[in-house]
Amino acid sequence: MVALLCLMPLVVVLVKALESGAGEAFSLVWRPRVGELMRNTLSLVALTGGLSTVLGVGAAWLVERTAVPWAGLWRVAFVAPLAVPAFVNSFAWSSLVPGFEGLAGAVIVTTLSYFPFVFLPVAALLRSTDPGLEEASRALGHGPWRTFARVGLAQVRPALLGGVLLVSLHLLAEYGALEMLRFPTFTTAILDQFEVAFDSRSGSVLAMVLIGLATLLLTLEVLARGRTRYVAVGSGASRRPPRAPLGRATLPALLGLVALAVLALGVPLWSIGTWLGRADQALEPVALGPALRSTLALGVGAALLTTAATLPAAWLVARSRSRVALLLERVTYLAASLPGVVVALALITLTIGFVRPLYQTTAALVVAYVVLFIPRAMVSTRAAIAAVRPELADAARALGDGPLRTFVRVQAPLMLRGTLAGTALVFIAVTTELTATLLLAPTGTRTLATAFWDASASLDYAAAAPFAAALVLLSAPLTWLLLRSGHEEPRP
Repeated sequence: MVALLCLMPLVVVLVKALESGAGEAFSLVWRPRVGELMRNTLSLVALTGGLSTVLGVGAAWLVERTAVPWAGLWRVAFVAPLAVPAFVNSFAWSSLVPGFEGLAGAVIVTTLSYFPFVFLPVAALLRSTDPGLEEASRALGHGPWRTFARVGLAQVRPALLGGVLLVSLHLLAEYGALEMLRFPTFTTAILDQFEVAFDSRSGSVLAMVLIGLATLLLTLEVLARGRTRYVAVGSGASRRPPRAPLGRATLPALLGLVALAVLALGVPLWSIGTWLGRADQALEPVALGPALRSTLALGVGAALLTTAATLPAAWLVARSRSRVALLLERVTYLAASLPGVVVALALITLTIGFVRPLYQTTAALVVAYVVLFIPRAMVSTRAAIAAVRPELADAARALGDGPLRTFVRVQAPLMLRGTLAGTALVFIAVTTELTATLLLAPTGTRTLATAFWDASASLDYAAAAPFAAALVLLSAPLTWLLLRSGHEEPRP
């Protein structure tokens, strides 16, 4: 049922794209403009994905496996950028640096916004994995770098691939940040087709190209992940991995970490604070109140519903290697690769044509959130389920517990942290979602993201700053939950 729900927007897009025949659809694709959009999109994904991998893995290794000072501070600093939406980050850089736009600006902003998706899971595994394998590698004569490359990276490969996949899918669907930076991709072009030319057919054709790119990314992730089983069957070593001394490299490492924290967190906070000081303080409570209440209600409801919808698919994928399980999971990722505007317009078409009472209701908006953000919950929940050893459930069943009692008493507590991390990721995504909310929100409903966009679109940075600050403050506690779920202390 969840896969069918996610499949509906894809079907609507396909039908719209082929309304005038496959020949005309092909002619719409085979244009120089589409080639430019393809180059821009692929360049952005390749550069941002590569830089996010380098920054995320490098920072995680320094924080978790070396004796760099103030490791706890760096953990907070490199998870906190998740509380700053990408379009708020672009607002900050654009307002501080004149002429900040194009590919370079887009790569900088998206990398600084999305590298925590790689840092968080990789740091969690580097902190908690059994150091015995790496010690065995060192005993066999391998140096620290070769051990990390051959053993350490192999252990964190599932988390790394999941993080890079999330970054790539976000880039395919990103609109607000790229529109501010004047860097055209398929997503910005699709919205132009719908808003400026009122051409849903051309927009749907471009969306099909975007789905093809998402399919390619998902296929590459499956091939890279392979069929290796990463769960341990023994208890392992209940001790922290040893920290490597940095020696003379301590100062350069600290300078690098400081620079990354300042660029990812310091710049947007400084910019927001600067413009916030120029805002009309007397009007802030009146303007913020309704938007904050709507954002909280939509965020909590959509996060809980998305987590519940994710559990069956995540359980099936984590416990089954069948092609059906893999297909069901990939369908959810494909739907989420669509821009919010495409999913929103597909739901508008469906509600008007088949379930008119749901047109322009909160229910339709929440369904859009579920379709768009299932991968955020899927990655964390699937990893949490995969880390629970099946032998524990077998032991509980052998002792007389039924399936439900086994799940509640044995499996659910062990996977709770990872599941809550996925819920937090969905909540953050819902509170910062822009395009689908603009199209599907009931009349009179205004969220923090849409209020910020209205103000920033008119270049009223002082009026936009309070909403940007509220978005950051609202997401900050959730980033702390992500930090706690990803960095549990080893038990003696």
